[in-house]
Amino acid sequence: MEWTETLCRETGIRFLTTRPSEIEAASFAIIKEELGQEFLKACPQDQLPVLCRVIHTTADFSYKESLYLSKGREALASGIPIITDTTMAASGINKTAAAAHGVQVRCFIGDEDVKEAARESGITRSAVSVDKAARLYPDCIYAVGNAPTALLAIAEEIENGLRPALVIGVPVGFVNVVESKERLFATCGQYGVPAIVAMGRKGGSNVAAAICNALLYQAAEMLDPKARGWQ
Repeated sequence: MEWTETLCRETGIRFLTTRPSEIEAASFAIIKEELGQEFLKACPQDQLPVLCRVIHTTADFSYKESLYLSKGREALASGIPIITDTTMAASGINKTAAAAHGVQVRCFIGDEDVKEAARESGITRSAVSVDKAARLYPDCIYAVGNAPTALLAIAEEIENGLRPALVIGVPVGFVNVVESKERLFATCGQYGVPAIVAMGRKGGSNVAAAICNALLYQAAEMLDPKARGWQ
């Protein structure tokens, strides 16, 4: 007898499934049902997997109003490195999917030179990390889920000539969060830099990782969890 059936019989609770691939499939079916057919028809099909992955990660349907997307899938398919503002975001990105396209995932927040530069300049390590990434990987993909100061630094770098392949700006919080997102999105639009931004206060490292994974799964044809080795 499968574990699902055993749990249902022993507890009297109707559990849907305990199989990994079936759990994800059922979750996405529920998400699409709650989004509704009218929304699904109107939403660009290349953007829908990103939105659904974010909702799957957060159980928050307000992202259908606050998540702004432009181009991005091509960048992740080209082997350009992803630079995150936190180790949490880096840890959440599927390394198998990234490796399928030769994508490295890097985070400089804990590097000694970044710590020292932040102490000397009196700015955040996240902002210093942006400067380091701009020097080492000028066409990288930024995935920011925690630090508004990283978005502000990225916007300044873009105004000074930097052209990242994609900026994912989804920090969460209260101080400078809304303002930094608005500034980044406006700057990216002005200079033609692809961006994915969650307007408002909501976001997080988990959301940044979820967006990266959605784009990677699309590029690597791994949207079906069975294609990722799930049973």
